[in-house]
Amino acid sequence: MAQPPKEPIVAGLLLAAGGGRRLGGRPKALLEHRGRPLVEHAVRVLREGGCGPVHVVLGAAADRVRNVADLSGCVLVDNPEWEEGMGSSLRAGLESLGTTDADAALVSLVDQPGIGAAAVARIRAAYRSRDSLAAAAYEGERGHPVLFGAHHWRDITASAVGDRGARAYLKAHKASLALIECGDIAEAYDIDTAEDLAHLE
Repeated sequence: MAQPPKEPIVAGLLLAAGGGRRLGGRPKALLEHRGRPLVEHAVRVLREGGCGPVHVVLGAAADRVRNVADLSGCVLVDNPEWEEGMGSSLRAGLESLGTTDADAALVSLVDQPGIGAAAVARIRAAYRSRDSLAAAAYEGERGHPVLFGAHHWRDITASAVGDRGARAYLKAHKASLALIECGDIAEAYDIDTAEDLAHLE
């Protein structure tokens, strides 16, 4: 009898290494949201959106994040080069997933609490194969989360530099990138400045 098709493994990859330079050096992972560190909220969103395993890239105050946040069940990845920008965290995260049998990585950012499980689930549902490329869009503008099929990881890792992450790679592969509107279920603001802290509860 034919085996049923294997459910794809879509790992959650949370980039949580930022030092909050414009927030007076407050690590973003430790900002409080609904009584708990923001990183816990972001991990829960990935899990509730159907992602697993969840790898979390830590950088600024990594030891303190480990001590304060409940990240049980996550694979914690240290990025000693976190000050170089998001590209280094993306590289570290994809390299850690490269040792697993994940079929795709769904990448989210710790400082976007307006993006919840519904948006994660919508992007996860865009997985078709290890060649898949998909991203959330907000009024047609590409944002997060982003899904990278495993066949793309090596080239993304080679091109991810500075704060640009995978921007150049996605631009070069625009023809095969599925943009999925999420503006009806999520808000894509970042927590970057003291004024943005008003978004936290």
